[in-house]
Amino acid sequence: MVFGKGYELCLSGIWYLENNVRCQDSDRVKMTGQPDINEDLERLSTAYGRYHGYASLCVCFSGIITNIFNITVLTRKHMRTPVNTILTGLAIADVITMSSYVPFAIHFYCVNPTSSSTPEKNSIHWMTFLLFHINLTNVTHTISIWLCVSLSIVRYIHIRSPSGASAARLRRINQSKYLVLAVYMTSTIVMIPNYLTNEMKESKNPNNETNNTIFVLKSLRLGSNDTEPLVLVNVWMYAVLAKLVPCLLISIFGGLLLYQMHSKIRLRKSFLKFSGSSHIKLQEHSRTTKMLISVIVLFLLTELPQGVLIILSATKMSFFETVYLPLGDVMDIVALINNAINFVLYCSMSTKFRETFLRLYCGCSVRKQDRNGHALREKADTYTNNNQL
Repeated sequence: MVFGKGYELCLSGIWYLENNVRCQDSDRVKMTGQPDINEDLERLSTAYGRYHGYASLCVCFSGIITNIFNITVLTRKHMRTPVNTILTGLAIADVITMSSYVPFAIHFYCVNPTSSSTPEKNSIHWMTFLLFHINLTNVTHTISIWLCVSLSIVRYIHIRSPSGASAARLRRINQSKYLVLAVYMTSTIVMIPNYLTNEMKESKNPNNETNNTIFVLKSLRLGSNDTEPLVLVNVWMYAVLAKLVPCLLISIFGGLLLYQMHSKIRLRKSFLKFSGSSHIKLQEHSRTTKMLISVIVLFLLTELPQGVLIILSATKMSFFETVYLPLGDVMDIVALINNAINFVLYCSMSTKFRETFLRLYCGCSVRKQDRNGHALREKADTYTNNNQL
């Protein structure tokens, strides 16, 4: 979101753009008898808004680079698994999201940080890009969310029914490719109400310095009596289909997955004498469990609060202007960090990913083994853990 400038928008799914709306809202807040909470949120918004553009650029540039690392590592021949196919699709969506956010942050935060609207900032070309950016990032963010859900389901299915035969492994890899394609296509179609909701219109220059026409995006008027039906449909669809339902599904399948993994580990401890390699496999399962918990916690912390806030914005009078909008920049940066942090999780919790990355970009290997021993270990990892990183 861009606060104090009349361009309030966020990656959480609601885009609200109207010229000088913040000044009007502060008068309205004083009349509604809610000055304390709103003033605190407004101070937070103003204080952080000065740095959001630069902070988001740092996150986006680092996230684009690390997600390119993810794509190149996960698409290596020995790394091709159903889960890694989904993670590759997730990395591509995150790269698109952050690539679109870079010019947006530069123009609306860094180059034009003032609260006033100007013909240069509100030109038809930049506002057209803004409209494109709104629709594109809503789609890619929705794709990322549902790919996370798909990841938890695919992992659960694999742990419950491991695939041993080569044909079964190849079939699951192909199925995961179709699943990723289906998520991309479905998310694009489901967001059609969002495309229809956002409209650009001409407006007078509020500074009265020139007679130049500026361009703004139409207000959504959420939480008021004159909210358009299409806007409400868009908001409810996004809150339910892109926030609340994914959070519910990933919690269910994530919990089932953790239960299945812990059950298998207990069985191995009870009925097997562990050799050195068995201990290694047990440690790998433990690291996978920790990585899964991290992904689930980050997902829920990012998406569930946004879904609740969107519902409140659509149902509670003035909540959108007085609570949701001031938190927009914070929600944006949290979403961007969530897009950029996966590389850190993969490297810290997946030996196979880390070693492949080091061999690919540094020309070195962590394991000091002979050539045949290393190749046998790599092959065993591919066949016995084909749904793991």
